[in-house]
Amino acid sequence: MTDHTPKMKPIWFFVGVILLVMGAVILGSGVYDLVRHVESNKVLSHLHAAVWWGGLMTAFGLLFVWLNRKSTVD
Repeated sequence: MTDHTPKMKPIWFFVGVILLVMGAVILGSGVYDLVRHVESNKVLSHLHAAVWWGGLMTAFGLLFVWLNRKSTVD
């Protein structure tokens, strides 16, 4: 007799998907500002925080999705 209970993905898979999507949006915004030379009068805007944080969030999102892509929770 086979068990037909549905298998679920772990929460870390979905955390990775959310980080990946939000990181890609922030990274895209930062790259657009960098390429188009958008002027900003904010403090430390020359450090391009959107590029760094977007890149980190995208990298961690990819890592979480990759590590949890085959695992399931009962």
